[in-house]
Amino acid sequence: MDMTLRSLRFRREREASWHELEGLLDRAERSAVSRLSDDELLAIPALYRAALSSLSVARSTSLDQALVEYLEALSARAYFFVYGSRTSFKERMQRFFAHDWPAAVKNIWRETLVAALITFAGAIAAYMLVMADPDWYDAFVSGEMAGGRDPSASAEYLKSTIYGDSDASEALGVFATSLFTNNAQVALFAFALGFAFCLPTSLLLAYNGCVLGAMFAVFASKNLGFEFAGWILIHGVTELLAIIIAGGAGLRIGWSIAFPGDLSRLAAAERSGREGAVIILGVVIMLFIAGLLEGFGRQLINSDTVRYTIATATAFIWAVYFYRGDRRGLARV
Repeated sequence: MDMTLRSLRFRREREASWHELEGLLDRAERSAVSRLSDDELLAIPALYRAALSSLSVARSTSLDQALVEYLEALSARAYFFVYGSRTSFKERMQRFFAHDWPAAVKNIWRETLVAALITFAGAIAAYMLVMADPDWYDAFVSGEMAGGRDPSASAEYLKSTIYGDSDASEALGVFATSLFTNNAQVALFAFALGFAFCLPTSLLLAYNGCVLGAMFAVFASKNLGFEFAGWILIHGVTELLAIIIAGGAGLRIGWSIAFPGDLSRLAAAERSGREGAVIILGVVIMLFIAGLLEGFGRQLINSDTVRYTIATATAFIWAVYFYRGDRRGLARV
């Protein structure tokens, strides 16, 4: 009975400030912080400290458990209001595109360069092998992906696939869809498998380069290399860069695990994984943009000049976006 009276007296003396704090938090959460006056904003930290004091007394004197739980919940809400981040979704997205994503990509420029070298090395190797012996082609490009674009195809047929002639255009669409699906898988796996000391990531990047190099060799052997490259690059600049960046993020994880420095391997993997999560989200966006460029570009643009202009423009835009100026390091994620 005495404990009940003490709890009631304690509540009467202090509950007005609790209700005031709860009301202010409700208003801020329902509408916006800007709706609160300056005096109300200044009152919240003081009321929060009073709620903490009440909670401390309630715990130390073993008052009503329901009251303790109420004060714990109220104090937690007030803590996140006073000390937590209150940025809106729009503000978080603006920060992601304006700073977090480009800063994260710039932070792994060395790994990105290595990923690019591995990719182009694979492309050059496959190109040389197929040019020397066409039988190598099947080792790099599956029949489903090739869709008739193989060393036995005529120059007229290959040219028709590039410039959107009816049935041939549909066949090239199958190849483009297969290539996009393959590239998306390579990008995600290149990042996800980076923890295995870089080896799977490197192999995937090399294989992706081999597919492009082998296909390019088929068209180049019929004097259509320039035309094929223009068709690929209209969306390939964005798509290949996305894969290379994802591979760079995977290489960063593998390298940090192999050589963690002063950190433990787990801590090093966790840190590089957080950085990589920002990058891979941006990579998904890049792949989506590449899909749009490929879809509209294949259907609507048949001019080599326009194709190369778009490819050059996208390369310039991505280079400026990721590598311009001083990003002042990677934002914490």
